Amino acid sequence: MGGSAAISLSLLCLGLERKVKCYNRYFFNGYVFHTEEYEHGRKTYNSGVCIKGWTSSEFEVDYYGRLEEVIELQYHSEQNRVFLFKCYWYDTIDRGIRVDPHYGLVEINSKARHRNVNDVFVFAKQCQEVYYTYTPSFRKDRSRVDWLSVFKTKPKGVSRLFRMRTKTQV
Repeated sequence: MGGSAAISLSLLCLGLERKVKCYNRYFFNGYVFHTEEYEHGRKTYNSGVCIKGWTSSEFEVDYYGRLEEVIELQYHSEQNRVFLFKCYWYDTIDRGIRVDPHYGLVEINSKARHRNVNDVFVFAKQCQEVYYTYTPSFRKDRSRVDWLSVFKTKPKGVSRLFRMRTKTQV
């Protein structure tokens, strides 16, 4: 093993630093992500996230959520950083999703939360940006009040970070 690889491995073995950095915006893989708190009162909406996953039956499924927090974990070296998204996830397995058979439009029930509320973190690099909007309806259909249409966005550019605050563990 080379000298730099041995040093990197030894730094990883030391574990995480005690300091955690949190951000309210994150620009990665051409996507601009905002936390829900940051975008409150703004005209743009960038807190929608989507990741590919698999069910226990080995079926591929898209999971949809809203970004609550961007967290940076660092391992005793500037090169060894991991970015996590803490998200509120919608139920896309049982009662919380429907797809229009004709147009393929995905709709999410905004009141249906994913059952495993302890599984809220994902790697930032796994996420794709989406936005949610209420589906326009020609008639007052009360059964559609809680349903949001999902639109996937296209990547735009390069990576940047915006610092918000720092948390220190004791």
